[in-house]
This record gives sequence, C-alpha cells and structure tokens, in this order.
Amino acid sequence: LAVKDPTAVERANLLNMAKLSIKGLIESALSFGRTLDSDYPPLQQFFVVMEHCLKHGLKVRKSFLSYNKTIWGPLELVEKLYPEAEEIAASVRDLPGLKTPLGRARAWLRLALMQKKMADYLRCLIIQRDLLSEFYEYHALMMEEEGAVIVGLLVGLNVIDANLCVKGEDLDSQVGVIDFSMYLKSDDDIGGKERNIQIAAILDQKNYVEELNRQLNSTVSSLHARVDSLEKSNTKLIEELAIAKNNIIKLQEENHQLRSENTLILMKTQHHLEATKVDVEAELQTYKHSRQGLDEMYNEARRQLREESQLRQDMENELVVQVSMKHEIELAMKLLEKDIHEKQDTLIGLRQQLDEVKAINMEMYQKLQVSEDAMKEKNEIIGRLEDKTNQINAAMKQLEQRLQQAEKAQKEAEAEDEKLKQEYMNKSESLQKEFSQKEKQLLQLETDLKIEKEWRQTLEDDFHKEKETVSHLRRETQEIVHLKKEFLKLQEKNKQLKRICQDQEAALEELASKLSESKLKIEDIKEANKALQGQVWLKDKEATHCKLCEKEFSLSKRKHHCRNCGEIFCNACSDNELPLPSSPKPVRVCDSCHAILIQRCSSNVP
Repeated sequence: LAVKDPTAVERANLLNMAKLSIKGLIESALSFGRTLDSDYPPLQQFFVVMEHCLKHGLKVRKSFLSYNKTIWGPLELVEKLYPEAEEIAASVRDLPGLKTPLGRARAWLRLALMQKKMADYLRCLIIQRDLLSEFYEYHALMMEEEGAVIVGLLVGLNVIDANLCVKGEDLDSQVGVIDFSMYLKSDDDIGGKERNIQIAAILDQKNYVEELNRQLNSTVSSLHARVDSLEKSNTKLIEELAIAKNNIIKLQEENHQLRSENTLILMKTQHHLEATKVDVEAELQTYKHSRQGLDEMYNEARRQLREESQLRQDMENELVVQVSMKHEIELAMKLLEKDIHEKQDTLIGLRQQLDEVKAINMEMYQKLQVSEDAMKEKNEIIGRLEDKTNQINAAMKQLEQRLQQAEKAQKEAEAEDEKLKQEYMNKSESLQKEFSQKEKQLLQLETDLKIEKEWRQTLEDDFHKEKETVSHLRRETQEIVHLKKEFLKLQEKNKQLKRICQDQEAALEELASKLSESKLKIEDIKEANKALQGQVWLKDKEATHCKLCEKEFSLSKRKHHCRNCGEIFCNACSDNELPLPSSPKPVRVCDSCHAILIQRCSSNVP
C-alpha cells in the first residue's frame, strides 16, 4: 500500500471540519431565527476550527525568551493589502484586555465576522502567496488549494447576523478544542430535508437582497459624487454669470458716456462749420473782386507746385529704389557669406581628405617596400632549394649506377659454380646488408624530396599572393593619382571662387559707398523739408500792416507772403523782381531772404 502524505491528510481533515462547522452554523442560525451571541456553541466551534486552519503549517518565530507560533502575523498583513481592514486592526490594538497576539487574532476574527468581510480579507491573503511564505511552510493549508476552498465556504457566512461583545471577553486564555459530538448525525437531521430546502431558498433570497443593497449603495455614492460636482459647477457658473452681468453694466455705462461725448462733438463741429461757412462766404466775395489779377499768379504757383511735387515724387522713387537696392545688397551679402562659409567647410573637408590620402599613400609605399624585401628573400630561398634539389638528383643517379653494378655482380656470382657459393655466402650477406642500408637511404631521400616539393608549392602560393597584393597596391596608387588630379581641379575651382568673391566684395564696397552718398543726400533733403515745414503762415486777422512801410492792407495794397522767412509785404514794398526760365513774367522776391513771394487771398489758400 502507498503511504499517504501526513500533511495532505491533515489538510483534508481540516477542510472537512471547516465544511461541517460552517454548514452546521448556517443551519442552526437559520433555525434559531435571530442574531447570534458570543455564547452560541456552534459559533464558538467555528472560531476554534478557523484557528486550527490558520495555525496549520505556521513557521516557528524566534523571540528573546522562547519560540512563538501565532496567527496574528499573517492577519496583520490584511491591513496593508485591504485598506478597509485598517479599522478592525486599529480597534483590536486599542482593546485594553488583550495581552497576547493569539487574543488579538481571535478578536480580529470576531470583528471580521460581524462586518461580513472575513472571506474578502482571507482572499486577499491567499492571493499574495509570496508574502504568506514568510509565515507558513510550503505544505500549509493556506498555501494550498484547500485554503481557497475554505475562503469560498466563508462567503456563505454573510447570511448570518452576529452581535459579539469582544471588549469584556477573556480571549487570551481560551482553550481551542473541537467538539465532534455536535457534528454527528441524528434522526431529526435525517427527517429535516424539506426544512433544509426551505432554509436554502431563504438564504438565496437574503443573499440576493444583500447584493442588491450593495449595488444600490454604490450607485448612491456615485450619484452623491455627481451631485457634488454639479453643485460645484453650478456655483462656478453663478459666479461667472454675476461677473458677466457686472461687465455688461460697465459696458452699458461706457456706451452712454461715449454717446454723450459723440453728441457734444457733433454740436461743436456744427458750430465750427457754421463759423467757417460765414468766413468762406466773406472771403469768396473778396476773392471775386480780386480774381482777375490773381489768376496769373495762381497759375504760376500751380505750375511751381506741380514741379515741386514731381521733384518730390522723383526723390521718393529714388529713395524707394535705393532702399530696395540696399535690401538686395544685404541679401547678396548674406548669400555670399553663406557661400564663403560653405566653401570654407568644403576646403577643410578636402584638406582632411588630402591628409588621409597622403597617410594612406605613405602606408602603401611602406607596404610595397616590405613586400619587395620579402620577395627578394623568398627568391633567394627558392634558389637555395633548387641547388639542393640538383644535388639530391645527382646523388640519386650515383646510387642508381651503384645499384646496377651490384645487380651485375650478383648475377655473375650466381652464374658461378655451386662450390664457390659456400665460400661467398658471407660476402653475399654483407652485400645484402649494404643493399638494405642503401634502400633505407633511398627512402629517406624520397621523403626529403617530398618535403622540399611541398615547401616549393607553399613558396609558389606565397609568391602568387604577393603578386596579387602588388597589383592591388598598383591599383590603389592609380586611384591616388586620380585623386591628386581631382584635388588640383578643386584647387583651381577654389581659386576661381576666391576671385569671384573678391570681385563681389569690391562691388559691395562700391555699392556701400554709393549707398552712403545717397543716404547723405536723403538726409540733406529731409533737413530742407524740415526747415520748410517749421515755418507757419500768419493768419489774415493778425497780418494787418505791411512790415516795411507799416501801412494797412487794402484792395490796392495786396498781401505778398515769403515762403522762406514767413514775412508779409505789400505789393508797393516788394518791388524786387527776378526773371525765371520757367515763368514768362519776372517773379517778386523777398527783400530780407531773396525768396519768391506768393500773393494770398485768405489765411489757408496761397
């Protein structure tokens, strides 16, 4: 018979005991019909069975005084793996009557049963087997499949409602002994199958109701979270609405202010327009009286204005052209700088390539010299070997001649009488010995010849290899010559590019000088324009008397304005006239600055 593993038998017995205790506890609780207390015997037996299951295969822990073997260590791990178990662990540690770790473990089991989460907590422990291996042996119930089965059976205990008082109970000194008399079958159990079926149906309904309650709790919590988020978003939207309303009120006030300002501006412009209309009508009446004498001067002034405007347009066009030329020159300068940098990079690369080619050429030249020296040495060795082979051939011929002579002598000796055979037996034996010695010498010479032939073949192979290397080196030298030619071409191209760059730099210098001259001219023109812009016309109301004769202006004494110095003279005082090629009549000139005088009819129109 095969011997069974004792640890496997222990696990099977504990699993069967757990099944019986859980089944008996559920059946008795349902028949009892109310919440269970700590004095209920099946409940006490269930805790004892659970202690035995958790103690199976526990490793012995060393301490200062003795060896400990408690289940509180693995149960403490649940706090780290399952955050909801922190409350149980904290409450167990805070209990005043508990002094031993076994008492804490018993209190923890009772609180987990009251929470209806014992199966969830132990499932987290079974999943983390690498952590459990610190507390249990490899053959322990919690490390094998039986532990998972017990956790599945513990799910059925969620049907039971337990109300246990842990605080006043002495859990440290309890003796955990299993009472097997509770699990023996009786006649009442056999006859109560229908009752068990009803109890199972009630249990299923209770489980369904509890699961529904859990789902409803989760949905309620999610709805609460949504309501909180919606309230927060609503408060944010209300704040944003209040800010937007304040902004709208501010914008409306600004709109009213702008409208009032707009109406004031409109009123001022209307008053100003009416005043200007009155002035214009008065000036038109005076202008109609003096129009005939002013037409000629007006045409001349108009021509001069056109000429000056044309000159100004030409100058502006020249300015635009010069600015565009400047931009083009700057772009050309940038492109030239880029080309020069690129060419310098290519030159540096070519120089590096030249240095590399020179280094390769020197290496190839040195290799050529070494190979030529090796070829000379090998040719000398070949000549020596040929001399040796000739000597060996001569020795072979001599040996063959001797062999022929020996054979002739042997035939003559055989042809003699039998009498002389006995006398010459010793001589024949000596001759045979000499013949064997000479055969041995022949074999040695043949082996030497074979070795020399093999050596010669190896030398010929080396010679062919050296020839191939020499041809390869010649090809490389031809490539180096070709690279030198290309380098010379590149040098010529570089010189041409340098010449082009120098020409472009000279052109740029010329353009820069021209640009500086044009800038100076533009600055002179700008200064002249500023001098002209700085002078302001005097108003008609202010200019009432001539500056020279100090007489009032009238229709007979008309006003003449100097565009350069800004002074106003009458037609009687400004008698200086100069002929101009552009106008048919001579032009009146200012006495102080000698600039052209312009007759004007009003404060704004020259």
